[in-house]
Amino acid sequence: MCLAVPGRVLEIGEKDGTRMATVDFGGVQKEVCLEYLPDLQVGEYAIVHVGFALQRLDEESARQTLELFEQLGMLQEEFGDPWEMAAEAGGAPWPFTDDEPAADRAHTEARQEEIPQ
Repeated sequence: MCLAVPGRVLEIGEKDGTRMATVDFGGVQKEVCLEYLPDLQVGEYAIVHVGFALQRLDEESARQTLELFEQLGMLQEEFGDPWEMAAEAGGAPWPFTDDEPAADRAHTEARQEEIPQ
């Protein structure tokens, strides 16, 4: 799924002649093109779709939308690690965490024993 997500502009610069910004989407930072909103300033919010800031947004609306997306798991879907999501979708354990709960670790070890070597 490809969402239009509100984000807060953290810094603005230029890259190869294009006005770009570092934008925070509830903890995830991405580079965004500002060519459609050339007067957008640091601290302001915008709706971003496929790497382009498309529309200015007030802070309260942005926060409410980000909170709703977070509750629905849409931020993870949009910005999460695609390899981790594929592993979860396939029912495989994600092997790169050190803080795996004991119950999950036991499940992982049991699944590994089932795999013929």
